Amino acid sequence: MKVLSVSSEVFPLIKTGGLADVSGALPIALKAFGVETKTLLPGYPAVMKVIRDPVVRLEFADLLGEKATVLEVRHEGLDLLVLHAPAYYDRPGGPYLDPLGKDYPDNWRRFAALSLAASEIAAGLLPGWRPDLVHTHDWQAALTSVYMRYYPTPELPSVLTIHNIAFQGQFGSEIFAGLRLPDHAFAIDGVEYYGTTGFLKGGLQTAHAITTVSPTYADEILTPEFGMGLEGVIATRIDDLHGIVNGIDTDIWNPATDPVVHTHYGPTTLKNRDENRRSIAEFFHLDNDDAPIFCVISRLTWQKGMDIVANVADEIVGMGGKLVVLGSGEAALEGALLASASRHPGRIGVSIGYNEPMSHLMQAGCDAIIIPSRFEPCGLTQLYALRYGCVPIVARTGGLNDTVIDANHAALAAKVATGIQFSPVTETGMLQAIRRAMHFYADRKLWTQLQKQGMKSDVSWEKSAERYAALYSSLVSKGM
Repeated sequence: MKVLSVSSEVFPLIKTGGLADVSGALPIALKAFGVETKTLLPGYPAVMKVIRDPVVRLEFADLLGEKATVLEVRHEGLDLLVLHAPAYYDRPGGPYLDPLGKDYPDNWRRFAALSLAASEIAAGLLPGWRPDLVHTHDWQAALTSVYMRYYPTPELPSVLTIHNIAFQGQFGSEIFAGLRLPDHAFAIDGVEYYGTTGFLKGGLQTAHAITTVSPTYADEILTPEFGMGLEGVIATRIDDLHGIVNGIDTDIWNPATDPVVHTHYGPTTLKNRDENRRSIAEFFHLDNDDAPIFCVISRLTWQKGMDIVANVADEIVGMGGKLVVLGSGEAALEGALLASASRHPGRIGVSIGYNEPMSHLMQAGCDAIIIPSRFEPCGLTQLYALRYGCVPIVARTGGLNDTVIDANHAALAAKVATGIQFSPVTETGMLQAIRRAMHFYADRKLWTQLQKQGMKSDVSWEKSAERYAALYSSLVSKGM
């Protein structure tokens, strides 16, 4: 089976979050199930810098007003189609934001162009290759199935994955004319959304199947609390909605081989984590003692519950714990966390910024990781933690709920617990979870059991890729 995947970011070429990890890992995992994937992504400067010997496969003289070429290249096991359109993508800043952190005002055109190019490839414009199915990711690629429906081309089966419904690609009605869609596409069963133009909304109306990145999140987005205004649209597609939990690349995230981990280890050699723990203490200037090190590796935002972490930091120290934080985000939260580190030298350490190697080392050396997200479609951080024996302390929501087994009495007795869940996501709820963790940590046998059970968890892509392959096959066999 041939699949065209369409994504605005793909690891290891360009990444701002979990979307890139999924769009980079899933195509490789699908190979075992006979699925051949080509992934279309924008030719940002970071992408163009690393690809080698690309071949021009397709040219657009007028892709929504600009010239573009499609380059084919193979990079680290991925078959890529790079949309080289300098007018859209060759600019400073990130994939979506300018150097000042503001949305590019033409984001609607930049990603409509990506979707339009994808629909043309789906229709067979790429010489010698036509997919059997198209898989799009998030609002940036969601117009692909809209163009496939309204353009006079053969319509293939399509799957849309929602990685985070909070990001919807909603723009004013005035941009609709620039999309070059027929007038009747601006309707309730098309891209019209309360008088505006909704990219994700259009994708939800036109894709043949909709997936989210965990079963719990699939249930949550049907509610006003988590549906972000689109719960009604999704309810009309409930029979086509599937929750498939993400996996991780277990070759990259492997404590037995990870090149940035100072001392490698496995479930039977957990003692080797001690050297990594000492490295963490040295990096964050912590006291070298036996107190548990709780870590946070996150964007510092309200969604991720980082305001709660900042508010309870003093109490974590008061209970005898230590805290280290790696991340960046809202200035007020960065300041609050840095202030807590100033109040508690040797007990709290904060590093503002993105540091991929340090994120690996923290998973390999810290005792527990705190993930208090108010909503979390899937989450990958807790999967890395399970793999590395860093006990996850998570909010009971979305994929966190689906991937971490709470250490309640029954789970502990059955020796299946892998972490600690808490609800509600409040200061009280988090502190109760941390007290439980402190109690478990004091019982070294019990703590080791939690670590080993977590490391036994299957966090790979194998089962999830199998489910995607089955979904693809069902859609293709129906001739949709």
